[in-house]
Amino acid sequence: MTSIASALPRRVWLPLILAAGVGSSLWVRMHNAVHYPLDWGFDAKYNWRYIIALSRQWHLPAPDAGWATADPPLYFALSALLVRLAPERLMWVAALNLVLGFAIAALAVGLVRRIAPEAPNRAWLAGGLVLFLPAHVMMSAMINEEMLTAAGVSTLLFLVAHPARRDEATPPAVRRGAFAGLAGGLAWFSKFTAAIGIAVAALALADDARRRKSPGLGLRVLAAFALCVMLAGGWFYLRNIFVYGYLQPYGLPAHQLMFEMPPGTRGLLDYLRFPLATFSDPQLLNPELLRSVWGSLYASVWFDAHRSFLPTESEAVRQLGSLTLVLALLPTAAFAVGLVRALPRAWRGDPVDGPLVALTGLTFVGFAYYTWRNPWFAVIKGTSLLSLCLPYAVYASESLTRWGRRPAAAAGLAMVLLALAGCVVVSGTFDGWFVRDEVSGLPWRSVEAR
Repeated sequence: MTSIASALPRRVWLPLILAAGVGSSLWVRMHNAVHYPLDWGFDAKYNWRYIIALSRQWHLPAPDAGWATADPPLYFALSALLVRLAPERLMWVAALNLVLGFAIAALAVGLVRRIAPEAPNRAWLAGGLVLFLPAHVMMSAMINEEMLTAAGVSTLLFLVAHPARRDEATPPAVRRGAFAGLAGGLAWFSKFTAAIGIAVAALALADDARRRKSPGLGLRVLAAFALCVMLAGGWFYLRNIFVYGYLQPYGLPAHQLMFEMPPGTRGLLDYLRFPLATFSDPQLLNPELLRSVWGSLYASVWFDAHRSFLPTESEAVRQLGSLTLVLALLPTAAFAVGLVRALPRAWRGDPVDGPLVALTGLTFVGFAYYTWRNPWFAVIKGTSLLSLCLPYAVYASESLTRWGRRPAAAAGLAMVLLALAGCVVVSGTFDGWFVRDEVSGLPWRSVEAR
């Protein structure tokens, strides 16, 4: 590989690699948009019912009217609009997440270009890291609001994590705050968890007001941000409070089925275990993974641990999962190292690292709390962390670029990443190399909750 790269000019081999990467990723997503059943995947059956109901009768139902009706309605409303506009082309609904997924990758490229203009290859690497993230690939095919939420939070982060943010004059600074608020509000109007991104952005803008020579300008930016957040999405939660008495419902009758799922309880050790089964048998009903929050999360970020795409009983699938999860240790370690290196910069108030690190930390804390309060295997999904696509792309690409300064090291890293990308293409192509005949998901009723 090194000899080929040295024999060809960079202007020849780099576009070829980029075209192959983008093309293969696009092909997988387009194939899945056509072939993946609309009612398969995480909550997709209930989400699809909600979408069809909205397409026929344009009004918000009560939160307890169905499984998905308790969720903010933006994604379902957009999908219902697509159904109305083209009822004979329902794949357009599936293609919505495809487009949003590529938008997130483009934001990752743009953010890394902004903070490291001297390293253009790092920006393209950042985009590739997002496009070949298995959780990102799978969610591009599912009827689910996670991708829309991630796109909104990523746009918010792209606008706020700007090196020159604190030096802007009044009109552009207020515009930035307003557009960031609009992106955050729309993400919140798609899923409640976007509140973490909104809180991070608000803290960053409040810190700007403290650091600026003109605190009044910082307060105007913060006010524009807050106003747009409320106009774009916050009104929905105010409505919930006045009409139903809560921001976000919990334990509705429609969700009682989850109470039967394993393991049924969580203990402190569940957050300390990282078993070998994470690599040897990456499916979440494995008894060891049932008792490992972070092992289950890692398996579901990098592989189809819920078996939404792949056959449940297949030795070849298990081996593919093991290989994928071992290879994925490289970008995961790169992200962790980059994040740790960014901590001192964030502590000093860096305008880029501050929001990126804060969003990452608060998201993991929120995820830990959520899994403690909801002790069922089905809630541990790597797709729940898609709002971290930009921090992952920034810090993993930073470490990988630094580690690959020597040609021999760069060639080794490239071989691992290309092998990982190949595994993702194989595992992420529905009814491609593996055919799934049974219903989507794991047979959890065979495992007792305890």
